[in-house]
Amino acid sequence: MTQFSHTQTAHCESGVISNLFGHHGLHISEPMAFGIGAGIFFGHLPFVKVNGVPGSTYRIWPGAIFARACKRLGVEMESHKFGSVDKAMKALDQMIDKGVPVGMQSSVYYLPYFPESYRFHFNAHNLVVYGKDGDDYLVSDPIMDTVTRIDTESLIRARFAKGFPAPKGKMYYPLNVPQEVDFNEPIKAGIAQACHYMLKIPVPMFGVKGIRFLANRVKDYPAKVGDRRAALYLGNIIRMQEEIGTGGAGFRFMYAAFLQEAGSLLDKPELNDIGRELTIVGDSWRNFAANAGRVCKARSADNVSYGELSKMLVQIAGQEENVFRRLSTVKL
Repeated sequence: MTQFSHTQTAHCESGVISNLFGHHGLHISEPMAFGIGAGIFFGHLPFVKVNGVPGSTYRIWPGAIFARACKRLGVEMESHKFGSVDKAMKALDQMIDKGVPVGMQSSVYYLPYFPESYRFHFNAHNLVVYGKDGDDYLVSDPIMDTVTRIDTESLIRARFAKGFPAPKGKMYYPLNVPQEVDFNEPIKAGIAQACHYMLKIPVPMFGVKGIRFLANRVKDYPAKVGDRRAALYLGNIIRMQEEIGTGGAGFRFMYAAFLQEAGSLLDKPELNDIGRELTIVGDSWRNFAANAGRVCKARSADNVSYGELSKMLVQIAGQEENVFRRLSTVKL
């Protein structure tokens, strides 16, 4: 049976990168994987509904961190999606028989090792299957504190869950992993791309502009959609921030850790300073979530409450803009 070294991480995609690459001899921390993959982001998408209400994202779209990290680190990956369950499970079993751990996309809802309160319809969760014992598959799920297992039927349901984005049995594994990598250029490329996405995308729903866009909408929620839906809209902002994929504040803390690690590797102490500044932004996001939660529980239709939350978001937007403008001027 394949031995797999499992490390618990904060986020599934960057955690799978760290664990899977480490298994093949390329040791990279989760924050470094997240930073090289330019994972930090913000977007508010009123036309993309999550459980019937507008969606927000605090990270780049699923799969992008992995693709960027592989490209910048010179890792060659093989990836497959499947039209049938039989082909998908046969392909998985073939790789496991070869002793190759396999990353895959799944739905959180059908993972029985998750506590029931954490199981919801989110189809972009990443995990590693590294072995099989009878009818159970052995799983390294980055957000769990230890390895676990899943029965065949549950794994099939998780791999072929309906909804967006449909996993379609997606599985992936490295074909070639360099044992030694110069992190300098990947770090620089990751920072440059993150700054561009946070500051320069012309669409108003993304980056720093997107936070201000959300702020403008939040203050008008009670008047435009009514008390009940306003609370649902606000509750989903909190949920997307604090529960799904590490959350807005969590991603800010992770990127801050990346900047501090990068500062040491590149001998650029200003990156350490910017990282500390970004942790303050993370605290601001957590403070916003706490206050928004109180508004939701009160079911307040008072525009002043939503207006104050809007002002908090405007302040956060200013903080993030300062961080990324400063970061964009560092000579790397």
